[in-house]
Amino acid sequence: MYCLWKQIACTDENMISVKFHENVVSLCDTELIGKKFEEGKFSLNISELFYKGEEMDKGQILEVLENAISMNLVGKKVIDIALDAGFINDGDIIAIEGVPHAQIYTR
Repeated sequence: MYCLWKQIACTDENMISVKFHENVVSLCDTELIGKKFEEGKFSLNISELFYKGEEMDKGQILEVLENAISMNLVGKKVIDIALDAGFINDGDIIAIEGVPHAQIYTR
């Protein structure tokens, strides 16, 4: 696994948005969609176009991560799920205005 840059159970109001693109899957804590964060030379625009997709719970998220070729993860909940399941490690994560973000390419 190559990286460019706790376990939490999801409840109905605590879901993760999943959007499938041609070669990447975007997973984002739903409450972050539509927001923009900037810190130093980094900018993170969590646009609806790229991130808003189907809302999924933890079990579904784990299945998506298991089958993903490339992942774009934004938000504490999804990052914690990916960390606990071993898809990423702490060194894969950057934070922009405190919002954790990871981009992973597995193949």
